[in-house]
Amino acid sequence: MENVEVWMRGPIAGIPDLLQPVAHALLQAEEDIVKYTAQLSSEQLWARPCGNASIGFHLLHIRGVIDRMFTYAADKSLSAEQFDYLQQEGIVDAELSVATLVENLHLQIEEALQRLSAIDPKTLTEERFLGRKRISTTLIGLLFHAAEHAQRHVGQLLVTARCLQ
Repeated sequence: MENVEVWMRGPIAGIPDLLQPVAHALLQAEEDIVKYTAQLSSEQLWARPCGNASIGFHLLHIRGVIDRMFTYAADKSLSAEQFDYLQQEGIVDAELSVATLVENLHLQIEEALQRLSAIDPKTLTEERFLGRKRISTTLIGLLFHAAEHAQRHVGQLLVTARCLQ
């Protein structure tokens, strides 16, 4: 089943049925990232071929978006640490390795899956707010956005990785 996409492997244990697509997308993002970053050097991590964002940026950003969307989903505001992280997403940090960034993302996805497992599906249409402007959305909207935004950046990461080959 390893060569089959995550969503085709069946339900993720403990995740409510209506949230399976979010869990599948996050786990697929993680698997693709592991696969396409396995052979990267530290120099390639921060390279910007053809002006594309670096793979390091995408790894930081995907983790940050998941964290922020799940914070808003919990009906909370971002912390000072989360704002600091957001500001650092675009900054090259040669101290960070591919392995560290992938592990940090793994931990964020694991936390997201734990939080998904605790959500009552009856609350999915409850109003939530995005950002300082408090843009009205729903719980399911924030969770879906975390997953689809992660997937969008995985696609961009894959293009950058191919350019580096």
